[in-house]
Amino acid sequence: MLAFEDFTPGRVFPLGPYEVRRDEVVEFARQFDPQPFHLDEAAAEASLLGGLSASGWHTCAMMMRMMCDSFVNRSTSQGSPGVESVRWLRPVRAGDTLRGEAVVLEARASRSRPGLGLCRLRNTLLDGSGERVLVSDYAVMLLMRGEAA
Repeated sequence: MLAFEDFTPGRVFPLGPYEVRRDEVVEFARQFDPQPFHLDEAAAEASLLGGLSASGWHTCAMMMRMMCDSFVNRSTSQGSPGVESVRWLRPVRAGDTLRGEAVVLEARASRSRPGLGLCRLRNTLLDGSGERVLVSDYAVMLLMRGEAA
């Protein structure tokens, strides 16, 4: 298991690949973000996005899946106190294969909870052409070694 001590500033965790499927884009939009450019090809073509695009929130959900597959599910993660920023830079399209990285920016011991560390990370996701589609800064709480036993 990865513990707080393994999240040293500068460490990089690869994310993906994750293939974006049209049926997932439309189903997520139907349930959670039913704007026309996420649901309908013609409406999407006429929009600023220029084609059917995944919801930004769907992109965040795909990123979370990639994080779990890369490091979260094999760590002492205790969740997150929040996300500092999410920037959607380009539309994510069905057929794209997303990949990227999570970089540890900072790590410090909690002042109020012994045995717990806080890490700040930045995720960058790229589409199949290597263009940045999302950048997000957030924090993760992790147990220190010995506390997870």
